[in-house]
Amino acid sequence: MLELSALGLIQREPLHGYKLKQQLELFMGSCMTANYGAIYPLLKRLEEKGLIVVLAEETGEGGCGRKIYRITEEGRDRWREQMLEHPKESWVKSRSRFLIKFFFFSDLETAERLKLLEHRLMVCKLRQEYLDGEERENMTDDRYQIAAWQRAKSMLASEMEWLREQLAIEVRGANKPRILAQRPNC
Repeated sequence: MLELSALGLIQREPLHGYKLKQQLELFMGSCMTANYGAIYPLLKRLEEKGLIVVLAEETGEGGCGRKIYRITEEGRDRWREQMLEHPKESWVKSRSRFLIKFFFFSDLETAERLKLLEHRLMVCKLRQEYLDGEERENMTDDRYQIAAWQRAKSMLASEMEWLREQLAIEVRGANKPRILAQRPNC
């Protein structure tokens, strides 16, 4: 997820490691954590793979040099590939990955966004079926366990409702004719 996020942010604008970390914390802090011990080795690996290149070097605070990175075409391709893949992972990790992907939805085509939303909704429905089955088999009298269970089901229902809303917005947007901006006559 860190690579996906880093490539997505660098795709939007050239960044140095410190600024990348700031943006990761600001925009994706609810989905993941990233420390400097992970950021700089990641940038080095991305550069070695040819996914990013050094655009410029500048002197930072304290006289340390800073590399400003920009994404390459190979980096854009890798980012898009990661955006569209569906790795097998835990429920919690898949939720975080989807939220990170959603952050970058404006960089995708409508059809790609629709596929990702539909896939996430399907995963949520499967999770709901799983929870319903587990609930029938594992009933308890513990009020705290019941409250936690109900909270989990409520959060899932809320996510599914939100996904349906986002799908409706995408479909409306895809069916809306595009109007070209007209230049005023001079």
